[in-house]
Amino acid sequence: AADTLIEQLCRDKDPLLRYGGMYAIGMAYAGTANNAAIRRLLHVAVSDVNNDVRRAAVTALGFLIVNVPERLPELIALLSESYNPHVRYGACMALGIGCSSMDDPTEALQLLEHLKEDKVDFVRQGALIAAAMLLQQHNPEHNTKAATLRTKLADTIADAKHSPTMARMGAIMATGIIDAGGRNVTIELMSRSGFPKPPAIVGMLLWTQYWYWYPMMHMLSLSFAPTALIGVNAELDLPVNFEVDCDKDLKEFDYPKPLQEKKEKKQVRIKAAVLSTTAKAKARQALKKSDSSTAMEEDDGEEDKAEAKETKEDHPEDEGPVTKLTNPLRVTRNQSNYISFKTDSSQRYTPVYRDASHKTGIVVLQDNNPDEPED
Repeated sequence: AADTLIEQLCRDKDPLLRYGGMYAIGMAYAGTANNAAIRRLLHVAVSDVNNDVRRAAVTALGFLIVNVPERLPELIALLSESYNPHVRYGACMALGIGCSSMDDPTEALQLLEHLKEDKVDFVRQGALIAAAMLLQQHNPEHNTKAATLRTKLADTIADAKHSPTMARMGAIMATGIIDAGGRNVTIELMSRSGFPKPPAIVGMLLWTQYWYWYPMMHMLSLSFAPTALIGVNAELDLPVNFEVDCDKDLKEFDYPKPLQEKKEKKQVRIKAAVLSTTAKAKARQALKKSDSSTAMEEDDGEEDKAEAKETKEDHPEDEGPVTKLTNPLRVTRNQSNYISFKTDSSQRYTPVYRDASHKTGIVVLQDNNPDEPED
């Protein structure tokens, strides 16, 4: 039904209408990976005379292939090296949109690596934003790419002298996106059953228009989905005894450490010259004091050893991996691959709908011991 309107928009002489036609293709065929639509967008991306239309065509590819994100990096690779900066920016947005649901976006991040140092400021802006979209909820202590990106963002924001304004703006936006929702949400354009989510896709489309009107930045929140697992009983209460096993240590999915304020280094004062006679007198006084304090230091040393021993017993260094989660719990996108429910008879609460893919959101629980009082 949309093909007639798309045809009219794409053939119009007005570049603004052709611009709308590119996004009309992206919305009409979102999450379908339609080959005819992909060919049309690629043709416009390299042939249209208007930069805005070319940028929109490349960006719309991200919406089309959001259901098969592993195909996108190979498709975008040549466009990311285009001589036209608008096409390169569109490649950044397409990677950020289309690959945001990937557990391991290594290929997409490799394409964005050289774009972060692009000569054009708005291309660098797009690369930083796209990288943040791909690395949401990745712990920097266990993922070097996430740690490198966070350092890059902080350096770009702080370097007001050498970083252009648009690149700094992109770094600020990327900092907000990578920590969106208190690091408890991710971009989710497809449902668990594999169908596109219209509100999320429309919100992402409106967000891309911040290029023209900055209040559109807030529309990105429509594409966020919370990453939590909440078990409820028949009364919609949260049972405390409901536990979930994780095949990996929970530290790998923990929150990143909060930022620490850098302390200014105090200038060291240069010592004044000391006469030899004065130095000899001070040395004699120090020798007398050292003899009287030797006995006290020995006593203090024994007390310190005893305190250190007690501290070591109270806080052992090797506590072992933590693999149990209690209700309600935070489950990141990567962590959901290692989550498993306890279904044996010893468990009081078990999921009513035992679907292996349903590991986030609200889970209704069955009480196997209804006669016992609930916690």
